[in-house]
Amino acid sequence: MTVLLPPSETKREGGDTDCTLDLRALSFPELSDERAAVITAARSVSSEESSARTALKLGPKSIEERFRNLALETSGTMPAIDRYTGVLYDPLGSLTADETSRAWWFDHVVIQSAMFGPIGGGDPVPAYRLSHDSRLGSIRLASHWPGPSSRLLAAHTAGGLVLDLRSEGYRQLGPVSGAVAPRVVSVDGSGRRRALNHWNKTAKGRLVGLLARTGADVSSLPELVAWAAAHGVVFEEHDGSWDLVAESLEPATV
Repeated sequence: MTVLLPPSETKREGGDTDCTLDLRALSFPELSDERAAVITAARSVSSEESSARTALKLGPKSIEERFRNLALETSGTMPAIDRYTGVLYDPLGSLTADETSRAWWFDHVVIQSAMFGPIGGGDPVPAYRLSHDSRLGSIRLASHWPGPSSRLLAAHTAGGLVLDLRSEGYRQLGPVSGAVAPRVVSVDGSGRRRALNHWNKTAKGRLVGLLARTGADVSSLPELVAWAAAHGVVFEEHDGSWDLVAESLEPATV
């Protein structure tokens, strides 16, 4: 199984300064040219405060994040699963997770980065500032990434289960045909279902954390459904799509 995740706007600072960015060390090295082009464009728009404010949508409190893009090739790196923070990644507790959980993420998680395209959970990356809808001069990420990303993801996941937990904006940067993209819902006492927005990220993070802690060995949709049932997670087909019930992933139950 491959789990596709979005990145996060918020990123942990720091990293191993003895291990700077090496595009050849990232998963899908075939994307090195595409990555280099985005890095060059991001550096260009980040070089001036005025262009960074517009291109990267930075406000007064975040404008200094442009400097991350100017130091991409010299700043320290850390595994992508540790670099990203926020409501999806915080539930993972990756920095304190055991080696078995970390190995599971490294083997099964692919993150759709706006800067680097798809990367592995264990890939060493620096902090940066870029979103799926950032404007980088002549480079439009919405047209730059989908073709090569989709081709490589299709080859990487051929014949296997793909659990797509990316947000819509990042899903468009690398569409994967046949992926299972569940809707996160809340179910009230009467059985009424309500799609979640902000809190859906927390549920996804808890799901990916539980998959790793249990060492989930899942290669098909029926096996994923069976795994979910065995661990008290409500993952079921409803009205032609798959629903993940957020309440079944509350901390008390996992």
